[in-house]
Amino acid sequence: MNMRLSRSASLDRAGFRFGERGTQSSRHIMLRELGELLDALPASADRFDYATAIVDDNVLGKPTLATRRATRQRLAELYALDPAVPLFRVLRRLWEFDRRHARGRALLALLSALARDPLLRLTSAPVLGLAPGEELVRKEFINAVHARTGTRFNDAVLGKVAGNAASSWSQAGHLEGRTRRVRRIVAPTPAVVAMALWLGEAEGLAGHGLIDSRWATVLDLPGGALLPHAVEARRLGLIRLSAAGNVVDVSARKLDPGQRGDPPSHETSFPAGLEAAV
Repeated sequence: MNMRLSRSASLDRAGFRFGERGTQSSRHIMLRELGELLDALPASADRFDYATAIVDDNVLGKPTLATRRATRQRLAELYALDPAVPLFRVLRRLWEFDRRHARGRALLALLSALARDPLLRLTSAPVLGLAPGEELVRKEFINAVHARTGTRFNDAVLGKVAGNAASSWSQAGHLEGRTRRVRRIVAPTPAVVAMALWLGEAEGLAGHGLIDSRWATVLDLPGGALLPHAVEARRLGLIRLSAAGNVVDVSARKLDPGQRGDPPSHETSFPAGLEAAV
């Protein structure tokens, strides 16, 4: 599964991050910290509010000022923590929508982190390529990361990247266990499916490319399997989805409260029999 994104001005504007380094060299996706922070601040909070809450108010309970500052930096790398960034606006909206679904929130965090952490993207293939119940072997995982990063990191940093990435995928639900991490199939909520569609649209995907994108594969819904889940997301008002014959019009751009105007149509064919469900 290829998670190599080609940098573009539109992806930069959406909030994606690129480069040779990433947060996984020092931290995992920090799911607990993200949850505590977003639950502590209102949806109207701005980037200064998030920084103040972490560093000055210490809402995450870090022991030193240096740790608080480092936590703010890493969380901002992974999630932006800035409502001026479209990706964070979408994450924040869907986080509130999935407040009763811990697994949904974990997958929302992972999708956002994948968009913003180049190193985490590099670790996706060896994890998502595992069969259900198959073990992620640490040495093989490190070798896979090394093959994708070349001479960029020494052995110590490679070990940190592999360890943090394994923890990130475990927090999202793709891996289970501590001594032996084995692959599990995730069950995305409608909010998570909506975010996957939004990320695909941010890439400029449409039609079959949008329904069967790399983001659908992250949710263990490849080969068009995401489409029935999109029907539920539409029912809940998260996306636009309609059918006429064997053609579907789908868009997740309405997720961004900062966007105005009616999004353009993206059309693709339904699998046989699915149009009746819409």
